Amino acid sequence: MSLTINHQTNEISNATGTVLVNGVAVGGDNTPVWYGSRGVIGGGITSSIVNTIEYITIATTGNATDFGDLTVARRNPASCSNGSRGLFSGGDTDSSGSNTNVIDYITVASTGNATDFGDLTLTHAGHSGCSDGNRGVFAGGYIDSSNTLTDTISYVTIATTGNAIDFGDLLSTSYFITSAVSNATRGVFSAGSSGSASNVLQYVTIQSAGNAVDFGDLTQARYGSGGCSSTTRGVFGGGWVSGSVNTIDYITTATTGNATDFGDLTVARAYPASFSNGERGCWAGGFSLTDTIDYVTIATTGNATDFGNLTSATHSVAGLSGT
Repeated sequence: MSLTINHQTNEISNATGTVLVNGVAVGGDNTPVWYGSRGVIGGGITSSIVNTIEYITIATTGNATDFGDLTVARRNPASCSNGSRGLFSGGDTDSSGSNTNVIDYITVASTGNATDFGDLTLTHAGHSGCSDGNRGVFAGGYIDSSNTLTDTISYVTIATTGNAIDFGDLLSTSYFITSAVSNATRGVFSAGSSGSASNVLQYVTIQSAGNAVDFGDLTQARYGSGGCSSTTRGVFGGGWVSGSVNTIDYITTATTGNATDFGDLTVARAYPASFSNGERGCWAGGFSLTDTIDYVTIATTGNATDFGNLTSATHSVAGLSGT
């Protein structure tokens, strides 16, 4: 592949015209490209498991609009994006807990139905996904109707269709790994549940396959939250303890340590979709069944603000952003 290097700015342009800074795809303002203007929400459960995809424009409050359909109806999928292409992976395909290993992709800027991308290394649900704009990483979850837990981490190159490849392992098996956030280098996975709620945060370096390392702790042990991020800060909102909670925590993604209280969601919820445009973070849907979309400004702590509504009340959904 032909590369053009600017040694003053450390920018590399590849043959497709994508600009890379320290190996990370960025836009003209050096913001990672996966922080797009459009938020996309896929899958979940209403009165039944659905294949619905819908979208919003993150910078402009308002209700969601239909985007298209996933190839397989599923709840508790994972998701990630490289800015132009979004992936939805795995999930439950029926109420008895049958799972799928199917990875779908969409072109974020063009509404329409999803297309098959490839397969996960396992048929798991309740896992989470993150990206550095090039590689998508999926971690944890459960692999069958008896909720057998897995510590598996796998990855794909988002621009190239194909099956996932083994990446490494989490610190332990984790049911509903809940959420993940990322910056240009590091992916951080929030607490899950392996019999009881956990506050553990763990991280990987996305371009270097290997096992996860301890990061710190959330302010509250829980599972089923949603994570979104900027280039510096990761934010985890909602989740389940003995019921749905409205807690929002944040971390500085590049620096290990415990999370700090950020504020509260407008509605307590677990298993929401979450995504950001790099400045504004959003949570959509969640349990118990809600159609509420909230947002925060990631750089400033405070309570969330109402954004609008999904096309229907949905939980166990996944979200991503792109342009």
